[in-house]
Amino acid sequence: MKEKLYAFVAGMRRPRMERRVPALFVAVTLMGFGVAMFNLLGFGADPCTVMNMGLSRTLGIPFGTLQLLVNCLLILIVIRYDVGRIGLGTLANMVLVGYVAQFCMAVIDRIPALACLTLTARLIIFVPTLLLFLVAASTYMCVDMGVAPYDAIPQIISARMHWPFRLVRMAWDFVMMLGGYLLGSVVGLVTIGITLFLGPLVAWMAGYVRRFFD
Repeated sequence: MKEKLYAFVAGMRRPRMERRVPALFVAVTLMGFGVAMFNLLGFGADPCTVMNMGLSRTLGIPFGTLQLLVNCLLILIVIRYDVGRIGLGTLANMVLVGYVAQFCMAVIDRIPALACLTLTARLIIFVPTLLLFLVAASTYMCVDMGVAPYDAIPQIISARMHWPFRLVRMAWDFVMMLGGYLLGSVVGLVTIGITLFLGPLVAWMAGYVRRFFD
């Protein structure tokens, strides 16, 4: 247990923490807002959200609480096999993304005009929303303060089984998408866009963003 605690504390000792921490919390807040907007637009969401939305509706548990419960289960696996992947960013993602999304969805539901958006209006809103989510998710990863349990699981599987990470991640996302779809969630443009573009965007942004934290 001491070794696991030391690994977590070591992850907090990084350069430019005065920049990393604010960027982390802004990023996860914007990710939560993006999830709420995806729910409004009806074009799907990222694979993790697709699954959790389906579970939330099926079990009757508020989305934020359901996402936190799922993350608590997944983090037990991460702690067991590779606690070094856990940091402040892990905890921030576990708690904030779901509850920020839940809060924003509640606010959106109180604006009747948003329930009557035309397809053209939704498509116009969709583009900047997707870009905002991708940039926020990329910044969250580039801050390098731990990853979400959902993201850590395929990394651990790939490392322990010596399987190509890209294939493991695609299979992991596909299982989550399929599960969410069977539970009634929408799999659409957002799901495809995030699956295709998040990885390349993170790689492109890393060269710029990480210099800000060195």
